[in-house]
Amino acid sequence: MLGTDIAIDLGTSTLKIYLDGKGIILNEPSVIAYDQDTEDIVAIGKDAYAMVGRTSAKISVVHPLCNGVISNFELAQYVIHYYLKKIGASKVFMPRVVVSVPCGITEVEKRAVVDAISAAGVRKICLIEEPVAAAMGAGVDISTPHGCFVVDIGGGTTDMAVISLSGVAISRSIKIAGDAFDEAIIKMVRRKYNLLIGKRMAEEAKIAVGCVYPKKEEESYRVKGRNILTGLPQWADLSSDEVLEALIEPTMQIIRTAQEVLEKTPPELMGDIYTDGIIVTGGSARLFGFDTLIGKKTKMNVFIPEEPENCVAVGAGKAIKFIDDMENKTYGVLNPLSAVY
Repeated sequence: MLGTDIAIDLGTSTLKIYLDGKGIILNEPSVIAYDQDTEDIVAIGKDAYAMVGRTSAKISVVHPLCNGVISNFELAQYVIHYYLKKIGASKVFMPRVVVSVPCGITEVEKRAVVDAISAAGVRKICLIEEPVAAAMGAGVDISTPHGCFVVDIGGGTTDMAVISLSGVAISRSIKIAGDAFDEAIIKMVRRKYNLLIGKRMAEEAKIAVGCVYPKKEEESYRVKGRNILTGLPQWADLSSDEVLEALIEPTMQIIRTAQEVLEKTPPELMGDIYTDGIIVTGGSARLFGFDTLIGKKTKMNVFIPEEPENCVAVGAGKAIKFIDDMENKTYGVLNPLSAVY
């Protein structure tokens, strides 16, 4: 039975729940499988993810959250309600919730997130922008006038922001992130080997040998799929250099966007960022050489936290203590939360 406040990192690929005083208590795929004929829910989470690329034509496996926002309202409700129930929340003991959202989403998109969560019976919902949560999760004291620059690479979007005094001074959000890396690998394998592989296989290759900067010793990973010319099963051994070839363009798009944000940053904050460097969070921050490449291109130091994939969830969890101030409209408090519903 749960009555404690929680934070939700509502990711395109993964949903994480942080329990106040306990930490991250749930980390599962934000995936749902349903029967297209009957509209019955077949599986949610890990069970649904295991079905990716393996179902019959009538079973559809989807991510109801796309690019950090709700893409299928009804299915998103099912996923959120399922996970809240899984951690012990009930309509009698429903917690207040802090939810992370991408920078720059519209009021309509914010409302869709709020409505999908409130449909589960949540009594109060506060929003926090993902880079703000990421900075807090990385251990940055964002309440000071000292500026920091965070690049958070999620599954569907990369959100970046210059943060000072608990607020966002300048931000950008682009739809190039972990999923785009997977798609780049799929396209490269198809082009070079006439081999069609699925998203799961591409993700496995990315995790195993993925890099955005040359490795001293080349590694390889065997991918399996279907030859697009013969229709027969086929495999190929992908080298880390080939994966680098696939990933470099989406990575450079992220870096170019980061450079554009830095160019528009006020000089006073730019001095702080130059001193402290760039904070990179999100699961894709673990790609070999990401810190080296962005450091070379921006001529700045780059800091990657110990668990970059958890920074948004942990930071949103740290922001739980500001819910009362948000509800009571307390003045004189630098509040990282952006809205309350």
